[in-house]
Amino acid sequence: MLHEAYAPLAPQGMRFLATHQDSATTRRRISRGETIVAVDGVSIVGIITLKDTTLTQGSPFYDRPDVAGFGQFAVRPSHQRTGIGSTLLDLVEQRARETGVTFLALDTAENADHLIALYTSKGYAFVEYVQWPDVSYRSVVLAKPIV
Repeated sequence: MLHEAYAPLAPQGMRFLATHQDSATTRRRISRGETIVAVDGVSIVGIITLKDTTLTQGSPFYDRPDVAGFGQFAVRPSHQRTGIGSTLLDLVEQRARETGVTFLALDTAENADHLIALYTSKGYAFVEYVQWPDVSYRSVVLAKPIV
């Protein structure tokens, strides 16, 4: 499902890890926190992982103890624009509030304009740039106060 959801981004130069990660990598990434899964019958149609604050790291902002991050966020293309993504994001924001963090953050490719616009419309704002070792593009970190 992750490969399918992220596939359209790879030809645009955004080869997110989720475009090609194997099952072991997916298990490792979702084990970094709490994962919320959306299902339709027996099929997974959406996923998002709220990372444990001790595992939200790698940039000056992410390294702060009052910042939680989320990732592994995807909705199966056949179920996009149905509200599943918004519901998953709302749920992860609620869980982050319950943990007592001050900010919820994410990162995405700096040229993923449609994703940045989506997150901006949900109250997230630019914080910093970061270059991750496993991708070829520079990322932007966006965050939202959630207290």
